[in-house]
Amino acid sequence: MNHQNLEILEFARKKEIRIDEFVEITISSRKTSKQRRIDELVGMLTETDTLVVTELSQDNCRRTAEVIALINALVLRNIRVITIKQNLDIANQDMNSKIIVTLFSLFGELERDLISLRTKEALAAKKASGQQLGKPKGTLQKSKFDNSLDRIKELLGYGLSGAFKQTTELFHRFFCKPISGVALK
Repeated sequence: MNHQNLEILEFARKKEIRIDEFVEITISSRKTSKQRRIDELVGMLTETDTLVVTELSQDNCRRTAEVIALINALVLRNIRVITIKQNLDIANQDMNSKIIVTLFSLFGELERDLISLRTKEALAAKKASGQQLGKPKGTLQKSKFDNSLDRIKELLGYGLSGAFKQTTELFHRFFCKPISGVALK
């Protein structure tokens, strides 16, 4: 069980809230809300449910407007939203709740943009100083297909035509012949 789940369980114990289910949203905020499972989460909630999250952050929603829209949609459906780290309990759409949600969302968005900017600046500085970025050309690394290599070779041996044949040739060129004196088994 991860740290956030433990944090939520401890909060629920103190506040005497029963947790029915955990839905983990761990995918990059640059993905769609469906890929991040936000749509699934919202669909699971019914009127009078309570959604407990550790924080409103750039990890959960990508833009301030998206956070505000999500919170407003939940509150309109009479779903209570609790954020542990920001100590927010949003059960209605009063002015204070709107201001606080907007500020926290904006801070999260700004933080993500600043991290991105600092990363780009650091990479540009390293490149300008002559440091080569990325992997050296021709570097071999593990692949998610390594465990299935025998099965892939077997399937490629069936002599499939067209696009599969081209894929077979590319596969053999990159994976089946020695590269820089290293052979894959």
